[in-house]
Amino acid sequence: MKKNLTFIFLLLAIPVLVMALAPIKITWENLRDVTFKKKWNASENMFVLEPQFGAKVNALKGKEVALTGYMIPVDVDANYYVLSANPFASCFFCGQAGPESVVSVKFKKVTKRFDTDDRLTIKGIFTLNTDDINELNYIIDKAEVEL
Repeated sequence: MKKNLTFIFLLLAIPVLVMALAPIKITWENLRDVTFKKKWNASENMFVLEPQFGAKVNALKGKEVALTGYMIPVDVDANYYVLSANPFASCFFCGQAGPESVVSVKFKKVTKRFDTDDRLTIKGIFTLNTDDINELNYIIDKAEVEL
């Protein structure tokens, strides 16, 4: 009887464990929980917009997430891509959205080359950037394409 109960417990626990190990599926709507304030950057001698992340976004910091969007090759040779909520023609870089609609993708290892507007789900560690003005506000680090 005890072996049966142990087996049943393990059978019920497996889906819970799998869900705990799975990345948190987020949407672009989740990333809208941010505001921006002007801040003087002395080293650049100009005002920059500093992100003020909301509670929902801060709760994702350091967690493994999965996000679906459109790939934008920034530097293919350096394996640097951006994931966008919108296709290239209407992405942030073209003035059709805000900085919360793009995420820098830092792949765990060199991957295949992606084409502009390849629609993919990327998973990795969610990082927030408030200090480096040469980097996007959101970063998915140790990224992989989710199959």
